[in-house]
Amino acid sequence: MANIVAIVGRPNVGKSTFFNRMIQKREAIVDSQSGVTRDRHYGKSDWNGKKFTLIDTGGYLKNSDDIFQKEIDKQVKLAIQESDSIIFMVDVEDGVTAMDQTISQLLRKAQKPIFIAVNKTDNSKRLENSLEFYSMGFDSIFPISAINGSGSGELLDALVNTFNEDSEDEINSIPRFSVVGRPNSGKSSFINALIGEERYIVTDEAGTTRDSIDTKYNRFGFEFNLVDTAGIRRKSKVKEDIEFYSVMRSIRAIENSDVCVLLFDATREFDSQVQNIFWLVQRNKKGVVILINKWDLIKKNTSSTKEMELKIKKEISPFDDVPLLFISVINKQRIYKAIELAVEVYKNRSRKIITRKLNDLMLPIIEKFPPPSTKGRFIKIKFCTQIPSKHPQFAFFSNHPNLIKEPYRRFLENQLRKNFNFRGVPISIFFRKK
Repeated sequence: MANIVAIVGRPNVGKSTFFNRMIQKREAIVDSQSGVTRDRHYGKSDWNGKKFTLIDTGGYLKNSDDIFQKEIDKQVKLAIQESDSIIFMVDVEDGVTAMDQTISQLLRKAQKPIFIAVNKTDNSKRLENSLEFYSMGFDSIFPISAINGSGSGELLDALVNTFNEDSEDEINSIPRFSVVGRPNSGKSSFINALIGEERYIVTDEAGTTRDSIDTKYNRFGFEFNLVDTAGIRRKSKVKEDIEFYSVMRSIRAIENSDVCVLLFDATREFDSQVQNIFWLVQRNKKGVVILINKWDLIKKNTSSTKEMELKIKKEISPFDDVPLLFISVINKQRIYKAIELAVEVYKNRSRKIITRKLNDLMLPIIEKFPPPSTKGRFIKIKFCTQIPSKHPQFAFFSNHPNLIKEPYRRFLENQLRKNFNFRGVPISIFFRKK
């Protein structure tokens, strides 16, 4: 899995500014509403072809009277524990402060690669002042300006040189299916029912599962790893240190899955927190199956199933080409059908379309329904191909790729879905110069 880099430091030294610069033009793994602790964000970035996960931590401030600060400080310590490398952000305007010294002592105990980023170093005088930070006893001092990016290249060159090459993309020939959702939605019971044994502890108390656990499973002649994850809660509900660690592991499990089985409790409906987990899966370009559990507890009529389907598809639009299945784990209703759908989605995610076949189908459609002209310029698409990758990505070559708007991108995606089976799989479309 990708290396994890934590950005730590006292409040207001520029950690978030640097984080935002590093993940620009990329989707953050989670947003402020989804399963994260106070003032914490995760994002993907890369440098010189090396991918890594970046954690923006809350400002560390020891002995503060702020009622939230103790929780933030605990979370910073956990981020340090979980990370592979650490960027320690300081402020050249303030010089070495007592709090910087306190944090440096904390970081030395971690015994991990540590890089001092001396922020706001944007002129020669401040460059000279940045030398003061060598007094903290670290070898790697990098004067940078988070707001304009100067000096970041040298910092990132040194950072990625410490990465373990083997951990960048974990190679595993067996597909990984992760069961994800809110706490206490029935994830562990679902896996217990599938494997026929009480492998996972199941209680009525939310948050029993504290880590992501793999089980090798074979069904329909198809072998894969079935991963049980801790439930992802709204950030205001994440209080315990160990629960934060569980959320962190769940996010990493999603990142390293091929298909995510999103299970939610029908009695609580498809609420905003479940939707956030769905979009987390979608942003990471994973296959997805949605299971509506405890459907046996709902007072049903002839239209209730259809109404629920329409409601869910409205909430996840425009990516609504997703399998939905109503199940009851306790009664073992349609649980094997759920796995059958997950296997189907995995195969859809792995589908490769021959270039000639793709062009023979898509070019006549494009000719009949071309992109609308913009600023008096006629847009022509002459060729398309599937890009080699783990999930479906397509490149369309045009004379004016920068003028093609989002509605036409969705039109092309709909045509691909209509003519090829990509059910349950996000599709990426790029426009390139002919």
